[in-house]
Amino acid sequence: MSPYFLVALGAAAGGLARYVIGTAIMQRSGGRFPLGTLVINVTGCFLIGVLMTMRERGTLDSKWQPLLVVGVLGGYTTFSSFGWETFRSVREGNPLMGLAYVLLSVGLGYIAVWLGALLVRR
Repeated sequence: MSPYFLVALGAAAGGLARYVIGTAIMQRSGGRFPLGTLVINVTGCFLIGVLMTMRERGTLDSKWQPLLVVGVLGGYTTFSSFGWETFRSVREGNPLMGLAYVLLSVGLGYIAVWLGALLVRR
């Protein structure tokens, strides 16, 4: 199967998952803080930690990388939304919320990648 088709298929699935999960979280949280995007980014980081570590260890065949990593995770993670939401927070006079969002996203994202890799290494 064409890697281009696999990327497109994965991106559609990842984008749909992003929309469903992010929307559900925001409806439940009801706050102004972009918790849905934060959860998507952190879980995406965890999943890339799992998948790429499995790929490095040879437990995930490289043929799955276009579908799962480039496609699904590319469609699922939302760093462009992250950039906009941070900008909007600062522009609307909430620089501390913007800073908290950046620090939490980057810090928790790194921890999630580390935990994903650790899970696979066990």
